[in-house]
Amino acid sequence: MAETYLREDFAAGELTPHGLLPWARATALAAPRADIYREREGRRTLRLRRGGRGYFLKYHGGIGWAEVLRNLLRGRLPVTGAENEYRALRSLAAAGLEVPRVAAYAGAGRNPARRRSVVVTDALQRTVSLEDYCAGWGERPPPPGQRAQLVRLLAQIARRMHAAGINHRDFYLCHFHLRPDTLGGPRPTCYLIDLHRAQQRRAVPLRWRVKDLAGLYFSAMDCGLRRRDLLRFMHHYSDGGLRAALGRDAALWRRVSRKARRLYGTKGGRLHS
Repeated sequence: MAETYLREDFAAGELTPHGLLPWARATALAAPRADIYREREGRRTLRLRRGGRGYFLKYHGGIGWAEVLRNLLRGRLPVTGAENEYRALRSLAAAGLEVPRVAAYAGAGRNPARRRSVVVTDALQRTVSLEDYCAGWGERPPPPGQRAQLVRLLAQIARRMHAAGINHRDFYLCHFHLRPDTLGGPRPTCYLIDLHRAQQRRAVPLRWRVKDLAGLYFSAMDCGLRRRDLLRFMHHYSDGGLRAALGRDAALWRRVSRKARRLYGTKGGRLHS
């Protein structure tokens, strides 16, 4: 039996839970090339407008057994549908984190290689990726207060995400979208996106915490980071503050640093998303 979620305003009296997957498939296949944001491994991500509002639609049409086996042989869990993203978005929103709002979700089929699913989220407004926002910081550092605010915000997002039992697996600056007009205020707004590879458990294993934190560190290495930025991040991430980060959690941060530096050397200082 198919799983579905359909927000009333998105359905607009036309879509039904039963018709959501056929509609999503037809919409994905008919999308103009200019509206297709990404296409890979049986997944098509596109922009669309409905009822005068903007949305992102991710349609999974089945990745095939060859892709499933390729991932397993590399020691990776294959992403076979939109379930991970749907559940992670709902859980993170419940934990108080800023994520795109889910407008619709449907999934059907037991065969992991042929399972069909879709997730639709509201398009973000007036945001910029932190990869773009921080791109020139190495040569033109921002005001110290702004840098400190963003470092603290990223650490808090990472801590709350992991506390909710979720690891991202693609935890890079490009997957944070900032509302610049909220900087300097008491509650800056930064959305976490692209959770299609997210995993959810009762507690995040150490190796996956290291992977997330190292990915974020690696993606920020060309942003003119200083020692105080790293210490500030550690202080706001570790339960117990900087004392715990440099004491009880010292081994964690050494692993994060080693992995991030290996990534940086392997990829030549560039993130290939």
